[in-house]
Amino acid sequence: MSYRPYQQIERRKTRQIHVGNVAVGGGAPISVQTMTNTLTTDVKATVEQIRKAEVAGVDIVRVSCPDKESTVALKEIVHEVNVPIVADIHFHYKRAIEAAEAGAACLRINPGNIGSAERIKEVVKAARDHGCSIRIGVNAGSLEKHLLEKYGEPNPESLVESALEHIKILQDHDFHEFKISVKASDVFLAVAAYQQLSEACDYPLHIGITEAGSKRAGTVKSSIGLGSLLWAGIGDTMRVSLSAEPEEEVRVGWDILKTLGLRHRGIKIISCPSCARQGFNVIQTVSTLEERLSHIETPLTLSIIGCVVNGPGEALMTDIGLTGGGSGRHMVYMAGKQDHAIPAEDMIEHIVSLVEERVKAIKELEQNKAETHKVPV
Repeated sequence: MSYRPYQQIERRKTRQIHVGNVAVGGGAPISVQTMTNTLTTDVKATVEQIRKAEVAGVDIVRVSCPDKESTVALKEIVHEVNVPIVADIHFHYKRAIEAAEAGAACLRINPGNIGSAERIKEVVKAARDHGCSIRIGVNAGSLEKHLLEKYGEPNPESLVESALEHIKILQDHDFHEFKISVKASDVFLAVAAYQQLSEACDYPLHIGITEAGSKRAGTVKSSIGLGSLLWAGIGDTMRVSLSAEPEEEVRVGWDILKTLGLRHRGIKIISCPSCARQGFNVIQTVSTLEERLSHIETPLTLSIIGCVVNGPGEALMTDIGLTGGGSGRHMVYMAGKQDHAIPAEDMIEHIVSLVEERVKAIKELEQNKAETHKVPV
């Protein structure tokens, strides 16, 4: 079922750049990123981790390149995966050049930290020659010394000033294929910095709350910070930074975007917290269905409600609904309408089957529409 949000988010207008084949800014869908935590030199482990993130729906993956061995491995990695790779570079200008030559789609650097003007010129030339974009990555934890002395501590003004200094370096080299981040682990600091930066320039913004923490705490922290920015129309690409596996970052990123109606992918489950009225174990059912339906990419809504208090109402707004009933039988709703009852023992398999059938029908309909609109050669 289609759902129209009560409030349509109006996104900030930005320039558009590309990270490989992924458009960033200029009205393009907000892309979801993550970063590998394997040793880059362990090509097999790194590729496996990226592929897990791909299944979860990642658009862009960042890989750290701290030494020459890593940039050598990067060349093999980029050929084994299906998403563009950002090479994470700190200070070593040669690593940036090597990463561009190895096939990186983007270089994460701070131009002002690369070294002399000649070194900056070489990095920009490598990026231009190999079709790389650049991400300027300002972080409250590694702010330049002169800005710390000027402001006394990291604050929104210091982060934005740092970003603008790095922007000017690239502009002076007539290079404009870049995006910017001004991250902090403090939600208020990060949000304020991004708000100020969004008013100071029109380059696309990579948003994130850095070092957000564990899976649970970091998800909450990131949802508050990123949700605030996205609701205000700020952000063109995003990473949820968690002390968890990369695919978990991707799933949380997608959940944030889906909640705000900014992107849609996979099954969106609406479920109750459960209570004594529940006709079945809601918590276990939802957990099982999330696992069983994790492979679905087609957007679909599913309501799982334990009793008839809110069940029928929620089912009105979802593609498929399940409401707990009495005597071990539960009601299934299709497209908002009461359809049939199902015994408790068959419930999980039946819902999975209904979802897969619905997805198949949607794909067939889309295929027929595409064939109908084909232009004869």
